[in-house]
Amino acid sequence: MHPTWLLLHVFVLDLAQGAALSPRIDNGLAKTPPMGWNTYNHYACSPNETIVKSNAKALVDLGLDKLGYRYVTIDCGWTIPDRLANGSLTWNETIFPTGFYAIGQYIHDLGLLFGVYEDAGIQSCQTDIAQAGSLFHEAEDAARFASWKIDALKSPPPSRFANMTEALAAQDKPVLFQICEWGIDFPALWAPALGNTWRIGNDIIPAWRAIWRTVNQAVPQTSFAGPGQWPDLDMLEVGNDLFTTSEEQTHFSLWAILKSPLVIGGALKDERTSISKESLAILSNKDVIDLNQDSLGRSADLRRRWSEEAYDVWSGPLSGGRTVASLVNWADEARELTLNFPDIGIQFAGQVKDIWAGKTTKDVKTSYTSTVQPHGVMLLELKDTVAGGTYSVKNFAKTDGTTYTFDSIYANTTSSNHTITVHFAKTPSEKTNIKLSTEESKDQQTISVPRSHEIVSSTLSLSAGNGNQIQLDSSIPIDSIQIQSPGGSYYPSTSFTLSGSATLEKCSTGFCKPTGSKLSYLNSTNKATATIHASVPQGTSVSKFVEVDYTNNDVAFSTSWGLGSNSRNITVSVNGGTPVRLDVPLSGKHSELFGPGKGWWDTATLGFLVGVEGWGECGRCRE
Repeated sequence: MHPTWLLLHVFVLDLAQGAALSPRIDNGLAKTPPMGWNTYNHYACSPNETIVKSNAKALVDLGLDKLGYRYVTIDCGWTIPDRLANGSLTWNETIFPTGFYAIGQYIHDLGLLFGVYEDAGIQSCQTDIAQAGSLFHEAEDAARFASWKIDALKSPPPSRFANMTEALAAQDKPVLFQICEWGIDFPALWAPALGNTWRIGNDIIPAWRAIWRTVNQAVPQTSFAGPGQWPDLDMLEVGNDLFTTSEEQTHFSLWAILKSPLVIGGALKDERTSISKESLAILSNKDVIDLNQDSLGRSADLRRRWSEEAYDVWSGPLSGGRTVASLVNWADEARELTLNFPDIGIQFAGQVKDIWAGKTTKDVKTSYTSTVQPHGVMLLELKDTVAGGTYSVKNFAKTDGTTYTFDSIYANTTSSNHTITVHFAKTPSEKTNIKLSTEESKDQQTISVPRSHEIVSSTLSLSAGNGNQIQLDSSIPIDSIQIQSPGGSYYPSTSFTLSGSATLEKCSTGFCKPTGSKLSYLNSTNKATATIHASVPQGTSVSKFVEVDYTNNDVAFSTSWGLGSNSRNITVSVNGGTPVRLDVPLSGKHSELFGPGKGWWDTATLGFLVGVEGWGECGRCRE
């Protein structure tokens, strides 16, 4: 047996930490993610009364209010540089001549809800218009907002949100409080106690690359979503004539399943602009909205990423035992892509609704394949599912009564150490044998079944993928089989041999689990190498599943307007073979400025397939 060399060009190696829901504000609002319309994405800091009224009316005229879009929020640009002589905050009378009480009444008369933006500082930040902020005036401003009968307040840094939370709580009615911190101080840890939503990152920009950047920042925050507290991926660009229809579908789908507030940022109707029918159809898709508003309130997670093939799989649970799955095609071309159900924890679906394709398929086993447009998305709702690794005779086998041929068998890695467990429909009254064969093993094994045993297990060889076939010859009726992937060996950061400037760094207690250390300063010339023991016959090439624990808190704040992506690359090469690249998202769950290790001690895990060339003559060796 010859060792297999595993060369990792990684940034860190350690186990991921879990995260529970944080204590949340108890104002009875936002049981599901808020929905509405906001002035900023289309009109920037130049709103006016006519714009607000025409778009608010369009929400009703277009039927969007009936779908849940009810908050109408006036973002930056509505106030003036200085307060009144009595210290009160007021609106710009030139652009809002009837005043905020009147415009609030107009919005309420439409059956909608009224929201405003106000800065938590002395002045509004990073805008070209001088505007008075609420710092040191929180109590009087909250009372002022209440007199206008606002329903929502959006507020950005500095971090004095607790003052406004307390001031809003003192008013006669609860107000939806939307915290806009831009993700640097990892607000998921503290914002739910103060507000109903929190921005996870810097502003969305009018460019497709902003979608990739935003979802990479969302990855470590998905576990914090829940009723009353929602991660805000920022306002939607759907309808702003920036993206293709496929791109808008992807954008809307990801925001929906990640349980972000769905806030329209495009112009619905003004003197010059009306939303296109294509964009309106996307925003009006009830199936997608229902995913966002699902009562379970669980965000989808990133489950698999194929960086070189340029697609992701995201998935999460829905109420009623359903599952949502999204396969995103980041490539610039249309492709036929396959979602392997075991990657999202299921094996079989009694019903698959392909939402954007507008079709429903019954009794789907192991995988679903569809053509996905450039930058497009396969968005699926799956019902009546069976857990991954379980194959019933009813759904997966053909039988003549004694020979059972199971197809569409999935394996996450090529190995002779998969485990099969056979479940019989009735127990044998005496000791007997069954025969097992697979295309991978090219031979047949005999499995002894003891008397009165309802199940029996053995090992078998399978190839990575969903096309394996298993044949069982049994005089005992079979009900189902279960397939379990082989257990792996863990290679901690301390077991690697370093070269160049690569270093082993110690982390604080409780971080970089389980070894308390991580590998850093790795690149194409500064490497970390480990020897693993995996038997591969000489002259063969197989695919092996590798999981890498990593840390990344390279938050794209200052670079978010350009090519900042919130991601870093890990490259793995085995036996000097073709390297495989994995573009990992953020893992940091602490402040980039003040947190332990500045977020660089928080870890996450992603898995991918690596090609392994056999170096030694070992026949059918077992791992």
